[in-house]
Amino acid sequence: MPAEPHTPTAAQDPGPVTADDVALAVGLAVAALRPALDADWDVPAGSLEWTCWETGEHLADDLFWYAAKIGSLRPSTDDREAFGWTRRRPEGPANTITADRAAGPAGLLQVLQDCGGLLAAVARATPASARAHHVFGVSDPEGFAAMGVVETLLHAHDLARGLGVPFPAPPANLCARALHRLFPDTPEDAGPWPALLWLTGRGDLPGRARVGKWRWYGAPRAT
Repeated sequence: MPAEPHTPTAAQDPGPVTADDVALAVGLAVAALRPALDADWDVPAGSLEWTCWETGEHLADDLFWYAAKIGSLRPSTDDREAFGWTRRRPEGPANTITADRAAGPAGLLQVLQDCGGLLAAVARATPASARAHHVFGVSDPEGFAAMGVVETLLHAHDLARGLGVPFPAPPANLCARALHRLFPDTPEDAGPWPALLWLTGRGDLPGRARVGKWRWYGAPRAT
């Protein structure tokens, strides 16, 4: 069952997730991954079963999908999906957006920036009253922007691990805004980036068991 709406105190509220946050997250991801253009993108992305190439396409697809859902001229709150999709292999992600393999990793990063730009533009232009379906809760423009930030930071982390390049810890305030919007049970005694990694099964926190199954909560925050 979904968690009860989270109503933090003013002191806890780091502010809303914005279009600028989406652009920042995508920029951080691309900057970290660009040194790996000559690496093997067909190796697994960190602990994922997907390859780095598949994970990059999945991330671009998520950013596109979030923009399309909440930015539609008539956003839908039901779970019907009209976009077609394909898989490069049976075990890979189902994507509407893919990148031309002939364009190489540089082309894939360009597709990621293109789709990130779409979500940022939509988050900036869409009325706050808009609502659209997501499997983790009908959400608003800020919610979809936060989802884009979380997907970008986490999958950049996965990709960097697979490609053998560092992914520096993102700004704490960027992570804090995304956590505040989507994860009502964020530990208050952990830094925002370690907390995000722990909440999504990618990291450990002292005194806490490793997270297995996880989710976020996309419904708008109670005010």
